[in-house]
Amino acid sequence: MKRNIQVLLLLFTGVGLLHIALLTDLYLRYVRPGLRPALIASGVLLIALGAVSAARDGFPFNRPRTEHGHGHDGHDHSGGPRIAWLLYVPALTILFLAPPALGSYTAARDDTKPAAPAASDSLYPALPRNGIVEMSLNDFSSRAVWDTGGTLKGRTVRLTGFVTPGHHGTWYVSRLAISCCAADATVRKIRVHGAAAPPADAWVTVTGSWHPTGKVGTDDASPALDAETVKRVPAPKDPYNDVVVTRTGR
Repeated sequence: MKRNIQVLLLLFTGVGLLHIALLTDLYLRYVRPGLRPALIASGVLLIALGAVSAARDGFPFNRPRTEHGHGHDGHDHSGGPRIAWLLYVPALTILFLAPPALGSYTAARDDTKPAAPAASDSLYPALPRNGIVEMSLNDFSSRAVWDTGGTLKGRTVRLTGFVTPGHHGTWYVSRLAISCCAADATVRKIRVHGAAAPPADAWVTVTGSWHPTGKVGTDDASPALDAETVKRVPAPKDPYNDVVVTRTGR
């Protein structure tokens, strides 16, 4: 890859990072909100490096070459392996066509495990006796599998996530959670009973009640819901944020 092409690659990548982190919320498809300053700093640094290289080499930033473009050893060093051109693909993709957040394709192929149990049942506070309880998929999953105190019994809950098709017509309302970036995403899936499956990757709010499956407190249990209503909703700005503050009852 020629020197001027390398410089342009730095500039395109830097501009792409600044575009998704400063002008849009697209960066939330790939990293946690707290990493936004790091993305901005990286974009500024790449643009600065590209500008310094361009200024040093002069427009159109071609390095001086010996006759016929050969170096002192008789070989042409002005280029590089053609496969290096593939580096332009992620740079231009971020700038012009940002890939979507992870969705049902990832969730369907992940061997999901239930959310980790609380240290004791006392850490599962009682839920309100009246009204609909809005919950995160992580909280519902943990209670459905590990809460032997039965705080989900008789409660109507509301869960929001994207649709993941299962086998033989089954489907799940799902969320992906990340610690740092999309590469470390973990899956939470709640099987939905009693309602037809919306299209894959559609975001939905499901209202219903806990569907006991297996023995609670063991690995045999799995989170499931008997649906009363399923409503299509817009995709959230931050698709990996599965945090809902649940009002507890007494």
